Amino acid sequence: MVYIRQQQLEKLKEYKYSAVDRSLVSRYILKPYWWSKVIELFPMSMAPNAITLSGFGFVVANLLTMLYYSPGMDKDCPPWVYGSWAIGLFLYQTFDAIDGSQARRTRQSGPLGELFDHGVDALNTSLEVLLFSAAMNFGQGWRTILVLFASLLTFYVQTWDEYHTKTLTLGLVSGPVEGILTLCIVYAITAVKGGGSYWQQPMLQALGLPHYSFVPEALYQMDFGDFYMAYGGLVLVFNTFESATNVMAARRKRGEPAGQALIGLLPFFGRWIVIAAYLALQPNILHNHLVPFVFYVGLLNAYSVGQMITAHLTKSEFPYENVITLPLIYGVIDAMGPVLQEKLGFGWPSALGDGVYQVAFMFTCLGFAVGVYGNFVVDVIVTICDYLDIWCLRIKYPYTAETEETDQKKVKLK
Repeated sequence: MVYIRQQQLEKLKEYKYSAVDRSLVSRYILKPYWWSKVIELFPMSMAPNAITLSGFGFVVANLLTMLYYSPGMDKDCPPWVYGSWAIGLFLYQTFDAIDGSQARRTRQSGPLGELFDHGVDALNTSLEVLLFSAAMNFGQGWRTILVLFASLLTFYVQTWDEYHTKTLTLGLVSGPVEGILTLCIVYAITAVKGGGSYWQQPMLQALGLPHYSFVPEALYQMDFGDFYMAYGGLVLVFNTFESATNVMAARRKRGEPAGQALIGLLPFFGRWIVIAAYLALQPNILHNHLVPFVFYVGLLNAYSVGQMITAHLTKSEFPYENVITLPLIYGVIDAMGPVLQEKLGFGWPSALGDGVYQVAFMFTCLGFAVGVYGNFVVDVIVTICDYLDIWCLRIKYPYTAETEETDQKKVKLK
């Protein structure tokens, strides 16, 4: 399948990176005292995308230790495992932050870098949900799904915001900075406390706060995980509202219908209705095979985000469709038959059932997602590299003093 048409390629040369980072932690701590120092350790010959991919390797290593020690996300791991998750995630954030600096100092900034960076971030988002759920001992269930929903919605909305405003905006509290640092702290505390069981106790009691009469009993009995989810929900609502405001203001400024952009959020919620319906109809998948299902949902979201970024770079129409959702729609329709028969007296027999065939169907969905997303990634990268005459993971034309002098002469001749 061709994802970038010939007439869209010309828009790639009009690309200009635009970003606004309002994070105080990023601006006053990480950038001047950490990222600016680490970037000097990387040679000028290393491609920015290679740095991005190397950082993602730390996340993959973290995931492998999770699958070995706590595949169901409900068992305590050795303390060193949680410590390695904190270090690995922090290094991922560092590599993800400095790849842009490497692109600027090697004069390799371009549309492929933004697409590559966002693609890796999209994959990391779903994988980090598994690590967080394992650290909190959430296990395979609805709490992990809620965390997944909130994380993917945050990333989707941020990308939707960038598509319409033409600028990547990170607020005072953003996922790439404060969100990742919060997770690093959670993993570090889990390591010190000896495991995820620590988070299962009521938070207010663990912190030594007395039970005042005006504090509801339900609130006093909430464990750390419940409080984290409540906090995450508030941040999610705030960031979504802020992004919607930014998008509508940008469209009004360009003289475009402001509310029309909100339609771009409907596909995400529509897909999640299908996801929630499938898991409700198939508790065996929810409670026994959730990890591969999260992989599937993560690829589904990464594909949507990749389509949006590609449309942004080529100045194309907003992408609403996502073919990876189609098999799951069939799974929901298949599972609804027996339920309708039981509740309403009419329906149809399930072809898949809820046993081994259903598990095989879920893994088939995952394989389909890998194939579609892999085809998308390869096609888009190869197309952009061929058109711009660059390489993805290596610098094809190193920028030297002689190159700079030649470019300056060309400018004078013009």
